[in-house]
Amino acid sequence: MRIISKRRLRQFWEQYPDAEEPLMHWYRVTKKAAWKSLADAQVDFRHADSVGACTVFNIKGNHYRLIAGVRYEMQRVFVLKIMTHKQYDTEDWKNECRCYEKTSKAE
Repeated sequence: MRIISKRRLRQFWEQYPDAEEPLMHWYRVTKKAAWKSLADAQVDFRHADSVGACTVFNIKGNHYRLIAGVRYEMQRVFVLKIMTHKQYDTEDWKNECRCYEKTSKAE
């Protein structure tokens, strides 16, 4: 999988240093993966969940959440947002990340 972008991971762990190792683990595993579906991603990350058009990964034993747009057909993972569990619970991210926005196939 091609990950876009590692910079967002780095920006998050600069603010939350204890997230660096778990985020780098996620990055390494994801980069080597060739997921074709959410079920494939769940083999590597058992607690990955689909929320609308987004995939949510638990990071560091559910201390943090990584929201991604996974395009299996393109083998791309777009890191949309990383947040603390408390921030995640506000659910503001659902609109920020456009997880429920309809997209046209003509785009």
